[in-house]
Amino acid sequence: MKTKITVFYLEMLNPDDFRPSTKIVKDLEIMQVKIPCPEYNRFLYSAVGRDWNWYGKLSWTDNQWEEHVNRPGLETWVAYISGTPAGYFELNKQPGNNVEILYFGLLPKFIGQGLGGLLLTEAVRHAWDTGAKRVWLHTCSLDHPAALENYKSRGFSLFKQETEYKELPDAEPGKEF
Repeated sequence: MKTKITVFYLEMLNPDDFRPSTKIVKDLEIMQVKIPCPEYNRFLYSAVGRDWNWYGKLSWTDNQWEEHVNRPGLETWVAYISGTPAGYFELNKQPGNNVEILYFGLLPKFIGQGLGGLLLTEAVRHAWDTGAKRVWLHTCSLDHPAALENYKSRGFSLFKQETEYKELPDAEPGKEF
């Protein structure tokens, strides 16, 4: 059976629209992955996305992950709390000085602690620091219930919305696909 999914496309066209989170989290470090590591990106994608039906890249080969992490313009940033990965984001620099927040999210253990706004703040800040003229992302109705509001709270505006129907894997959320 196909599932109805609403996809939301959001953008920020001016850094003056940015509303950063002011939350302070003890022992939080957000670091760029300077040495591309396909295994780490695969882990982050799987761990962050497993409850939100991120399944599109789970069947990727090692070569596909290698190409993904080594492509020009891709940056991976990881949030650590006391040395433990808590979440991540990928920035994808595109033509015309557009920067897409390609992937963004928290590992399940760290959801509900107010880290989403802080991690998104860093993603947007780093995107603007690259000289972006536009920062954009997309999310969908399968995402965490607070995701869309988090994006809007940081200053993103909806520019497009679509409805699609997709077959989802039979696995229960959080289980292996």
